[in-house]
Amino acid sequence: MKTMTLAAHAQSPKTGVLLVNLGTPEAPTPKAIRAYLKEFLSDTRVVDVEPALWWPILNLIILNTRPKKLAAKYQAIWTAEGGPLVAIGKKQAAGIAQRLSARTGAAVPVALAMRYGVPGIEAALAELDAQGVRRIVLLPLFPQYSASTTAAVLDATFAALSRRRWVPELVTLNSYHDHPGYIDALAASVEAHWATAGRGAHLLMSFHGIPQRYFDLGDPYFCHCQKTGRLLAERLGLSTTDWSLSFQSRFGKEPWIKPYTNEHLEELAARGIKTLDVIAPGFAADCLETLEEIAVEYHEDFTKLGGTLRYVAALNDGSPHLDALTDLLLSAFGPSQPVLLGPTTLAQRAEQLIQTAQ
Repeated sequence: MKTMTLAAHAQSPKTGVLLVNLGTPEAPTPKAIRAYLKEFLSDTRVVDVEPALWWPILNLIILNTRPKKLAAKYQAIWTAEGGPLVAIGKKQAAGIAQRLSARTGAAVPVALAMRYGVPGIEAALAELDAQGVRRIVLLPLFPQYSASTTAAVLDATFAALSRRRWVPELVTLNSYHDHPGYIDALAASVEAHWATAGRGAHLLMSFHGIPQRYFDLGDPYFCHCQKTGRLLAERLGLSTTDWSLSFQSRFGKEPWIKPYTNEHLEELAARGIKTLDVIAPGFAADCLETLEEIAVEYHEDFTKLGGTLRYVAALNDGSPHLDALTDLLLSAFGPSQPVLLGPTTLAQRAEQLIQTAQ
C-alpha cells in the first residue's frame, strides 16, 4: 500500500473534467420521483424558506401529491436509455472527451454527474480519482449562473471534496451565458430549425424562472438571461419586435421574475402572432421542462389561442454545442497543457518543434 501511495504522489498531475447537470428521477415512477423531489426541494439553495415552515409543506403536501401527477409526464419523455437528461449527458461527456483528446493529444477523463439523483457527484469524483486525476475542471451545465443551480452544484462538490484527505486542485466555470461559441451554437440551432420548418413570425426565448426575491438579493441570473437573449437576437439579426424573452416553470405563490411564459403566450397571440418558435437557451439538454412543459403544454395552450408553437430543441450533443463547451473547458486548462501530455506525445511535439525550426 505504501509503495502504491508513493507512486501516486510521484506521478505528474492529470487534468479531468466534471460535468454536472441538475438531475432526474431514477425511473418514471411515483416512488422514484418522490425520492428525487425530496432531495431536490430539501436543498436550501433551491427553496430558502425557513425549514420549520417548509418541512410540513414539502413532506405532508408536495411529496404526497406531485409524484403521482408527474409520473405520467416523465413516462412520456422517458427513453430506452433512461431519463433524457442523463442519456443526453452521457453523449455530451463522450463527445467532449473525444474533442479534448484530439485537441490536447492525450486522453482527458470526463465524468458526468447530477446534482440530485444519479449518477451522483461523489461517484463521479471517485471515477476521476480512479483515473489519476489531480486537477478537476468543474463545469455546471447551466449557461446562466444562479444560486439555485450553479451554486448548488458548487456546494455539493465542495462538500464531497471536504471529506477527502488529498483534495485535488479545482477550477470552476460558473457561467458561459455570453460565450461566443455558445451564442453561435444557439444561433445555428435556430437557423437549422428555420431551414427545415420555415421561419416563424416571432422567436420566444423561454428561460427557467427564479423567485423575484432571489434576484433582489443579488442573484445575477435575470441579467445573464437578458444578455444571452440580446446577443442571440443580434447574432440572428432580429429586430426588437421579432423576439422576446420570458420565464417558465414557476413554483409556489411568491412572485417570480417576469414575464411568465404562459402569460406571455397570451400577449403574443393578442398581437396576432400565429407561428411562434420557442427556444430554451438555459437548458443544456432537453428535459421535462422542455420536452413536456414547452413542447406539449405550451404548444397546447398556444393552439387554443389560435396559433402554432414550434419548439426548437436544446443544444444537447450537437457538434456546435460540444465544440463550444470544449473551447470553454480548454480556456480553464491554461495556455498549455503539459500535465495532459504523455511521453509519446511529448516526443512527437519535440519532433514537430525541431522540424519547424528547420
